[in-house]
Amino acid sequence: MKKLVKVAVVAVGLFLSGVAANAQQKFGHIDSGDLLQAMPEMKAADATFKTFQEQKEGALKQMDSERQKKIVAYQDKYKTLSEANKETLGKELETLGKEIQDMEKRIAETQQKAQQELQAKQAELYQPIYKKAEDAVKAVSKEKGYSYVFDVSQPGVVYFDGGDDIINLVKTKLGISTSAAAPKK
Repeated sequence: MKKLVKVAVVAVGLFLSGVAANAQQKFGHIDSGDLLQAMPEMKAADATFKTFQEQKEGALKQMDSERQKKIVAYQDKYKTLSEANKETLGKELETLGKEIQDMEKRIAETQQKAQQELQAKQAELYQPIYKKAEDAVKAVSKEKGYSYVFDVSQPGVVYFDGGDDIINLVKTKLGISTSAAAPKK
């Protein structure tokens, strides 16, 4: 019986020490969208990506413009088609039709390739920024003793009350002025 009481006392002691340890955990939150938009690297990456995207769109528009010219030429020639010139004009129309189809195929391939290049460029530009922000959040969390930090800009955090907003600490870690914008509530 005495052993049972001792085991129960030890178990209760361990349970209470576990509860006390959990009660000391710190919780924080951050809006990663605000953090990323405050980073100067993000503004530079956005500008670079926009320029790259406009170049790809310009090339596609030029190809489409050439295709439109061929279509107009085809339609103009087709209007002049008669029994007298059917043989010669028919061959020209057939050739133009094939050229238009080839151009449409090249445009589709170029669009697909451009989309892949845009995705690769996006990863190239933004991944280092995301990594830098993530590393700063982790460093601040460790320095300040946070057990959990929640990103309130991501779906899944329906409610938060309490905890500390660590965005200004992370901005300071990244060398970003914290007085530039007031935090959202």
